[in-house]
Amino acid sequence: MAIFTPPKAVKLLNPKIITVTIVIIGVILFLTTSFYIVDQTEEAVITRFGKYLKTTGPGLQYKLPFGIDKTYLVKVREVQTQQFGFRTLSSGIVSTYTADSSISTMLTGDLNMVDVEWVIQYRIVDPLAWTFNVMEKTATIRDVSQSAINMLVGDRAIMDIMGFERSAIEAAGLDYMNETFRNYGLGISVIAVKLQNTDPPVRVQEAFDDVNRAIQDRNRLINEGQQAYNEQIPRTRGEADRILQVAEGYAAERVNHAMGDVARFNSVFEEYRRAPDVTRQRLYYEMIEDVFKDDSNTALIDRRFENFLPFINLGTQEGR
Repeated sequence: MAIFTPPKAVKLLNPKIITVTIVIIGVILFLTTSFYIVDQTEEAVITRFGKYLKTTGPGLQYKLPFGIDKTYLVKVREVQTQQFGFRTLSSGIVSTYTADSSISTMLTGDLNMVDVEWVIQYRIVDPLAWTFNVMEKTATIRDVSQSAINMLVGDRAIMDIMGFERSAIEAAGLDYMNETFRNYGLGISVIAVKLQNTDPPVRVQEAFDDVNRAIQDRNRLINEGQQAYNEQIPRTRGEADRILQVAEGYAAERVNHAMGDVARFNSVFEEYRRAPDVTRQRLYYEMIEDVFKDDSNTALIDRRFENFLPFINLGTQEGR
């Protein structure tokens, strides 16, 4: 009769070894499921039997093992970024990008097409809401952001979007996104909305450049005309004011002169009424003096002078 001998490996599987192995495995599972590390940029949301228990900060933390407590790490101190209309392939000194026209191409308020690329930056402010309130978090963020920018672009003309309205779109988009995410209970706060490029589509770029150049030429001509206007009109107005002032001065001078003549005549007339002979003689002397005041070679002789023969000293005449 043959005797069966078990293999050597089977002999090693005694109860003590199995017990020690189970204990070691249990200790390992206990340690690996009881302690967890939270990074400096994170917070941990802890649930017990699927129900929220607490939120813990950075460091080595303890929880109940074997799946009783579950840990959800959330990056609350890290600013996260979403890109729209383009995607960064590689970043560095020279970065490369790829465009996504399905997102960037939009219809403006004046029925033009424009390619808008933008970036949003956000931070998680409520780890509990971020973990449990919304399932498709990334898709929700992208859908809300696209809806906001499409709405704001659709309310404005293309030239405004490419010009001074950029900052207004960024500010309004920031407010709209934060209000929407708050209503959704997503637990994030958008801290920046930046428009990267706002250009017409490539297929109409040349025509748009022609229109833009025409607008710039129009504005240049308007500015040149305004400059000429500003140079000529004030000069003309100044000349007109000068002529008016000269005329007013001349009129005032003539009026004052006439009034002086009238006053002098009235004064002389009053004296004449009081002493006609004296006044008549004084006026005669004044007239003779005024007539001969610049004549130095004329001798006046009274024709009724009869006492002696008048003579003229010819030696005193000019040229002798």
